[in-house]
Amino acid sequence: MAKIRMAQYGTKHGHASGKLQAMQVNDEVEIAGVFEPDQQQRAALEGSGGAFEGVHWFDNKSEMLDDESIVAIASEGLNAESLDQTEEIVNAGKHVWYDKPAGDNWPQWQRTVATAEEKGLLIQMGFMLRYHSAFKQVASWAKSGFLGDVFAVRAHMSTNITEDARIRISDTHHGGIFFDLGGHMLDQVVWILGRPVKVTAFLRNDTGSVSAFQDNTLGVFEFENALAFIDIAAMEVQPAARRFEVYGSQGSAIIVEPFEPGLQIRLCLAEAKDGYQEGEQFVQIDGEGRGRTYELELEAFVATIEGKQSPDRPMSHELLVQETLLRATGGISG
Repeated sequence: MAKIRMAQYGTKHGHASGKLQAMQVNDEVEIAGVFEPDQQQRAALEGSGGAFEGVHWFDNKSEMLDDESIVAIASEGLNAESLDQTEEIVNAGKHVWYDKPAGDNWPQWQRTVATAEEKGLLIQMGFMLRYHSAFKQVASWAKSGFLGDVFAVRAHMSTNITEDARIRISDTHHGGIFFDLGGHMLDQVVWILGRPVKVTAFLRNDTGSVSAFQDNTLGVFEFENALAFIDIAAMEVQPAARRFEVYGSQGSAIIVEPFEPGLQIRLCLAEAKDGYQEGEQFVQIDGEGRGRTYELELEAFVATIEGKQSPDRPMSHELLVQETLLRATGGISG
């Protein structure tokens, strides 16, 4: 079978090199090239080695967008660039592997999704943890009723970023570190619980560094019979103690930190079932590092394009994640 020709639009997203590496090791993908609109950025990457060494660079985006042999494009620009770039890709009739989050402009994102659906195109968001075996297991338990009625989800996904990164984010986005990272956890939360009826966020600057940047944040998401709490800070000492916890009326499941590679789940059950014992136990999981989850994302993307599987998430879910993120960061009221 012929390989799927893909390209990459942009290189400034934090996942850009990892996504390019995933394409390079996928036997079903042929990389046509990369377009980076910032010539200084391109020049720096051309001499940097690593994933960008030896790639073909398009001099103009039309070389990529107008090439009918290119079936799909990875959208890897800065968050401030990527929604415009993704809309260009969709308008050119190509599938998009789109790195998070889906911009600040909610009407534009809705329009881009509608255009993709009209054209029969796939937009798959780059939430790598949905392909992580521990997260998949916990979501399966939660959605199947194995844990009973889920009444709470708690997620902690802090990081430590530079002052330059804080300035760059605050120059173009409201919500600070929650805007940047919150989508990863919301991808899990709304997959399990659906659309929250109420969203409340606490977006603070507690370091005094870059006053416009919210560096200590908490989102509280209210559902009919459940609560979800997502806290994200930008100044946690590394390695960060990232956690994901789901609590139900018949059991709880906690991915033992660090959740990458996520090698254990603490499972606690009210009664024995499905081969698991009553009470506390630790379930061993193969787990995956970041590079492998990028590869799993791409494998699903390619399989969906080829018609071998349905999308792992419907476009309604991709819309819901972004709507909920913007409700938390102030881009949408409610």
